[in-house]
Amino acid sequence: MTMLHPKMKFFLENLLPVYPEGYQVTVEDIRERTSRMLAEGEPVYKVEDRSIEGPESLLPIRVYTPSEEKPLPIIVFFHGGGFVYGDLDTHDSVCRALANVSNHIVVAVDYRLAPEHPFPAAPNDCYAAAKWVYEHAEELNGDASRLSLVGDSAGGNLSAAVSLMAKEKGGLEIAKQILIYPSTDIKSGNKYPSYEENSEGYFLTKETMGLFGRAYIQDESLRYHPYTAPMLAEDVSGLPPTMIITAEFDPLRDEGEAYGEKLRQAGVEVDVHRENGLIHGFFNLFSIMKSDEDIHYIYNYMAEFLDR
Repeated sequence: MTMLHPKMKFFLENLLPVYPEGYQVTVEDIRERTSRMLAEGEPVYKVEDRSIEGPESLLPIRVYTPSEEKPLPIIVFFHGGGFVYGDLDTHDSVCRALANVSNHIVVAVDYRLAPEHPFPAAPNDCYAAAKWVYEHAEELNGDASRLSLVGDSAGGNLSAAVSLMAKEKGGLEIAKQILIYPSTDIKSGNKYPSYEENSEGYFLTKETMGLFGRAYIQDESLRYHPYTAPMLAEDVSGLPPTMIITAEFDPLRDEGEAYGEKLRQAGVEVDVHRENGLIHGFFNLFSIMKSDEDIHYIYNYMAEFLDR
């Protein structure tokens, strides 16, 4: 085990709210906290907010175009937030950096959140958005044959789910996927050593994961659906080449890496990178602390993977 990165240590000790002992944190608490933790992103050639038709309502999207080149490859980005918080603004800095470093159009999706909209609202929205981008790639000056999925945490789960949906439903071709500290086994996480090793003290906690799971999966008959827990998918062969990025001090570390091994055993091309010294959410956290230089190398190897 390595030492905790000093900036992650600073965040944990100085930038998190302190609640009274025994206080049960709520979804509202987390949403309010997140609304105050936004980072200013770098300039991008063109940024446009739009709305598209979703399964049940309009879906807001934000399109980041890094240059005048055309057609550019495309990333459809699904934000993290435990399925209960996050939006286009919480991950704006991440999407800007990703667009610039990769020279990909990035389309961020503001999918519906639990508990107001429990599973399967989020994956249905994300699949519909990815399919819309695929069908409208030319309109976006993009190349539909080079469309990839990227998501962090819950967004990593949703990227994996959309890849499974695309395989089963058809009508959407995905070139690659990048899953950043993904939740892949939301209802069985405690069977992995990292879930106990990092259960508290590292931002994402075991208690908070329980809150997220209860809010997201409200129908017990869907508890073990592979779109909630991609680890439970019976057949993952034929999925796109995948990069999985995990963090050493993260409860979700082992399930993300286990999903990578599941894909590898099914013949899928997989790159797994464990970032030592880091905690869950480090992409956003470095941006909040204006320390993007600390993760620039990760953006670079993400871009290299997408360009292979």
